[in-house]
Amino acid sequence: MTEMTIVHLLRHGEVHNPRGVLYGRLPDYHLSETGLRMAEVVAKAVESRDIVAVWSSPMERAQETAAPPAKALGLEVTTDDRLIEAGNVFEGLRMAGSDNVFRDPRSYRYFTNPFRPSWGEPYLDIVARMKAVIDDARAAARGHEALLVSHQLPIWIIRLAAEGRRLWHDPRRRQCALASLTSLTFEGGRLISVGYSEPAGALLRASGAQPQGEAALFDKADEVLPEALRAGQEDEETPGPRSVPGA
Repeated sequence: MTEMTIVHLLRHGEVHNPRGVLYGRLPDYHLSETGLRMAEVVAKAVESRDIVAVWSSPMERAQETAAPPAKALGLEVTTDDRLIEAGNVFEGLRMAGSDNVFRDPRSYRYFTNPFRPSWGEPYLDIVARMKAVIDDARAAARGHEALLVSHQLPIWIIRLAAEGRRLWHDPRRRQCALASLTSLTFEGGRLISVGYSEPAGALLRASGAQPQGEAALFDKADEVLPEALRAGQEDEETPGPRSVPGA
């Protein structure tokens, strides 16, 4: 009988970010009190699952999200740089307020190519590193499950690739909420399904958490968002063939 392996991609919880900075790969951005509670809720949701490996991005918010599930499962957290947040030219800048990046015309040159994209790490590069770490986690947890803690854009991009969908998209339309799980089920080496759940969904809604990360960057940017980025959105939520490229 062919072995079934599940790789869960967990987005970190809410981050303490009172200044509304696009923190990206910057150090010293930690979970908020709500984010810490989200991590505990996720731990309860996964503690009875057959998870034998917990891997995490090196960023503090990801490590802090990984810690409670790892403790509940009796596992150590393995840090893997391939799970890190995507690079972004606006890292360190404010996303809201009178001094946000969209108030500076010098920022506009970075919105010329939504297909690559021109403001950050190439989507194809993200697919390559995420596929590699998922393949390694699948091998390490063969016949069981693995939990990988990462960030919204890397998780969403590898899901789009897995479902055979285009990689360019409106960042505000990603289905990858804080502390959500995107679960890839493999039969042997073949991906057979992609699932999505929000273990901390009730807490997220109760807290009224605002968009964070790159999605927050574009949250109120209709006046400058490239038209190409908005075109064809009607089919963004329709999954296509589910196969990770190269698998």
